[in-house]
Amino acid sequence: MTSSPATPGTRLASRLGLADRVFLGPSARRIATRVEQGLDLVEATIAAEVKVADSIADAAARYLYEAGGKRIRPVLTLLTAQLGEGTTPAVVDIATALELTHLGSLYHDDVMDGADTRRGVPAAHAVWGNNVAILTGDILFSRASQIMSRLGDRAMRLQADTFERLVLGQLHETVGAQPGDDPIDFYLQVLADKTGSLIAAATQGGAIFSNAPEEYIEPLREYGEKVGVAFQLLDDVIDLSADAEETGKVPGTDLRAGVPTMPSLLLNTSTAADDVALARRIDDGVARIAEGADAEVLDEPLAELRDNDATTRTMTLARTWTADAIAALAPLPKGTVRDSLTRFAETLADRSS
Repeated sequence: MTSSPATPGTRLASRLGLADRVFLGPSARRIATRVEQGLDLVEATIAAEVKVADSIADAAARYLYEAGGKRIRPVLTLLTAQLGEGTTPAVVDIATALELTHLGSLYHDDVMDGADTRRGVPAAHAVWGNNVAILTGDILFSRASQIMSRLGDRAMRLQADTFERLVLGQLHETVGAQPGDDPIDFYLQVLADKTGSLIAAATQGGAIFSNAPEEYIEPLREYGEKVGVAFQLLDDVIDLSADAEETGKVPGTDLRAGVPTMPSLLLNTSTAADDVALARRIDDGVARIAEGADAEVLDEPLAELRDNDATTRTMTLARTWTADAIAALAPLPKGTVRDSLTRFAETLADRSS
């Protein structure tokens, strides 16, 4: 018996790890087909770009790409391109360059956070060491810049501005909030820089390089940045999940490494005795891990944090950012692309419920 062909959008939803409800109706399914076809081109281009003549660099550069990934940024680039001329060669290049930038940032993030795994495989630095992992990330950033340089000054400025924000976000996360900084506002800015800026580059890049009307660019930038913040807030919730298959990482990876997350920051604002005691136990566990204790010392406190009101409040905050992202789309014309972007944001907001 021959299997029936997949409904347009089904492979796409599966690839994203999202429910198949972003592309609804005949018009949306036609756009889903175009996005899927564009993704095939992007995948082929990325596969070519991660190849390096040096054997060690080649293996390391292909490592996280071949481990998989949702390709959220290319999807958004290809989707917003439908507001203009569609999947032009320049749009494919933009989507490729931004995904390479994202991949490069993962190599660096895992070194700085001391992550053990990424996308269900050992982190690159656990395989080749910190130096090779950092230099591999640099190679991917270089490849992204080479692609952008072929598209002219506007592409290079988009890449440079986005890369600067990525670095500043990582720097601020590393040094932490300073005296006088509000920890919550500080953290939200870190998320906007580290995650929101790259997703914003994807949403506006698709419109710019498909020659969509200029008045669409700023609403798409704002949408992308707010979706990025919401996405990361929900990742903070998922990071506490007992099921490692949701993230490809050990549950509580960020907190075990001493990296603050929104649930822990909100917990620290509480004056309730139980919350103060839990925050103290988490801080004590992080300190003990830094001194060489087994990471399991945080298993019980993190399980309690997962069920704490601070985590519920984080989900509520994420949904507020999602609603604001959707509101930013108001200047776009009503139709399939705007509806799909709306459902995309809504589906991301539901992924941890």
